[in-house]
Amino acid sequence: MLRTLLVVLTSIIYATAPAAEINVYAASSLTDVLKQIGAEYEKQSGDRVSFNFAAANTLARQIEEGAPADIFFSADEPQMDRLVKSATVIAETRRTLLSNALVVIAPADSQLKIASPAELATVSRVAIADPNIVPVGVYARAYLTRQTLWDSIVPKVIPVENVRAAVAAVESGNVDAGFAYATDARISQKVKVIFAVPAEEEPRISYPAAVVKATKDRAAAEKFLNHLQSDAATKVFESHGFIVRRQQ
Repeated sequence: MLRTLLVVLTSIIYATAPAAEINVYAASSLTDVLKQIGAEYEKQSGDRVSFNFAAANTLARQIEEGAPADIFFSADEPQMDRLVKSATVIAETRRTLLSNALVVIAPADSQLKIASPAELATVSRVAIADPNIVPVGVYARAYLTRQTLWDSIVPKVIPVENVRAAVAAVESGNVDAGFAYATDARISQKVKVIFAVPAEEEPRISYPAAVVKATKDRAAAEKFLNHLQSDAATKVFESHGFIVRRQQ
């Protein structure tokens, strides 16, 4: 009788044990795909996954200031390097999971056409996220600098907060064109791609992820990070247009 009671009580304890809560701080361009992956993971694991989406530099600063993040998923390596250097993330958990492509977008009804990057000089207003620190803006600046076009484009730049803000600026018609990731361009019916940066010319776009050192549940965070590399997650990333980096 006593043994049976202990078994019942143990079952109740496990059944009522709180699910893990995983806070993922992720780059804006990952918004749609991670919401889908997170929802599917919650059903599978019973854990709860919440997200904070913003420009990677903003997230890095928040994490350094003590924000309750368990995982940092950046859109470039420098922001992750920053947190590794400050020992804010657990370096051995770092994984580069994804890549992307850089494109120029315009409103869907625009007559603007660009056959080469040099023709951007004819555009009056170009939305670019902060080219000094926001990943998509840094990538855009690196590309235009390599094409010796940056100095001629700078006077036309309308600075925005992140890649989603660049898309919104183009959608509204407040700018004539904007730089975005291919994955962000494809989710909007109000914009179209007018120029795709050739793969051999674009800067290396990387999305690294790592567990934050201050996490309250490292095991749960690592479990979700591992899930992001699973076949199931890979299919979702690819369905959204991301390029998956295969781990060796």
